[in-house]
Amino acid sequence: MTAKIIMIASGKGGTGKSTVAVFLGSALAARGKKVLVIELDSGLRSVDIISGVYGKTVYDIQDVLSGRCEGDKAVVQSPLYENLWVISAPYSGGEIPPGSLSVFCAKMRGFFDFILIDTAAGMGTAFQAAASVGETALLVVTPDPVALRDGRIVADELFEQPRREVRLILNKVDAQLLKKSAVQDLDECIDTVGAQLIGVVPQAAEIQLAAAKGEALPAGCLAAKVFANIAARILGETAPLALY
Repeated sequence: MTAKIIMIASGKGGTGKSTVAVFLGSALAARGKKVLVIELDSGLRSVDIISGVYGKTVYDIQDVLSGRCEGDKAVVQSPLYENLWVISAPYSGGEIPPGSLSVFCAKMRGFFDFILIDTAAGMGTAFQAAASVGETALLVVTPDPVALRDGRIVADELFEQPRREVRLILNKVDAQLLKKSAVQDLDECIDTVGAQLIGVVPQAAEIQLAAAKGEALPAGCLAAKVFANIAARILGETAPLALY
């Protein structure tokens, strides 16, 4: 077993990157894949709540990378999703040295099928560390002009390394509001960012409630189907891009 490492990035905050990381991880786990989600967004920690491990974590990624504990002590299995494990970011502070992250991921690759790295928004140290190990980058963008512009800047940075695969996830898409917004349609989003689309996640109450309460997405809901389709496409299967 050699894990595929996928970084999940965004140009600006508020695009729902961490929610996408956990729910995509859960969809891959539902296919029998062993998945580790590593959160690097120091000071804006949320993966522990979304994955249902809030209050169960003792150590974080900074403890591991600084040598204060071994990786297995910081990795916590989600009680919501079989085959999904997480390692949280610290509540505040902390640096993410690219070299240390690379060493840690190398140690974990033999135990998982996928390692999803939830980076911080923008292109700071967390982004650079994730980019140093990520083989694929999923860029999470909302359909508004600011997010699209920032997404293009991040995409251009990611494309500087031609061996990396970059894919676009459009998140929080409301089909009715999109018709009235400054963005004409999904094609404009794709053209602006300049990355190949791999999935469209709707603005859905089920996603917001599940993430806020630390609960699993309801089986069979539209959002669960959307993440299942993104997981299928990552696995090389044919699946619809949008379901709304």
